[in-house]
Amino acid sequence: MNTKTVHLALYDTLADWEFGFATARINNPAFQKNPGSHVVRTVGATLDPITTMGGLRVLPDLVLADVDPADSAMLILPGADSWEGDANAGFARAARRWLEAGVPVAAICGGTVGLAAEGLLNDRPHAGNAVEELSGVEGYTGAAHFLADRAVRSGGLITAGAASALEFAREVLAELDLYDPAVLEAWYGLFHTADPVWFGKLMAAAS
Repeated sequence: MNTKTVHLALYDTLADWEFGFATARINNPAFQKNPGSHVVRTVGATLDPITTMGGLRVLPDLVLADVDPADSAMLILPGADSWEGDANAGFARAARRWLEAGVPVAAICGGTVGLAAEGLLNDRPHAGNAVEELSGVEGYTGAAHFLADRAVRSGGLITAGAASALEFAREVLAELDLYDPAVLEAWYGLFHTADPVWFGKLMAAAS
């Protein structure tokens, strides 16, 4: 089986909570249609360690400049305080390369601000923290395409606000086609509601 790589962007002040639901399921073969079909590798501007918002030091696996979108199943851009200004502009430019190559991109919170600055949200349905935040970004003219949904998936682009990590993960997993729809629905229902009924549905759907 040809294992596909999902690339998770790393930069200082990375928002720890925004990507965990997604990466934990991508790297865990349980319930997957094709167990082990995908793996997560981290990518940084350099191989120097970054420090997350929660104070964790993380070493990137790869340097962004060395990654070809053709070798990627998806680029995930979590939020971070470092999206303010130009510190992460290289990752926003990478998102353009990924999308132009037909490879999905998933951005949450500050990641959507980077996409807005790169002009990637001007003609695509998208979500984010708030349309007011994006409207303050130079070059952003996509307010008419902003949706008040927790997460939006459209044409290979996934966007969400900081409070919607679970919904973001659901769309990431759907885009990667990791689970049968009934399994994904039950997984989301369990973590969204904490109702044990959904655990039974998850077990039944995965059997």
